[in-house]
Amino acid sequence: MKIDWKRKLTSRKLWLSIASFVSMLMIYFGNDENAAAQVSAIIMAGATVIGYVIGEGLADAGNAGEGENNAE
Repeated sequence: MKIDWKRKLTSRKLWLSIASFVSMLMIYFGNDENAAAQVSAIIMAGATVIGYVIGEGLADAGNAGEGENNAE
C-alpha cells in the first residue's frame, strides 16, 4: 500500500487536528490559552504555505509537459 503524501500534507483536516492536539497539550502542561492560540495560528499558517508550495509544484509539473517555458 502506497501513501499519497501530497494529498495528506495538503489536507486541512490533518493540519487542524495537529493544531488542536498541540494547543491542547500546551494547555495541559500549563501554558495559557493565548500562547496555545498563537502556536495553532503558526501551525495553520505553515500548513497554508505547504499546501501552496505543493499545489504550485503540481501545476508547474503539469505545465512542463506542454512545452511552455515559464520563467517565474
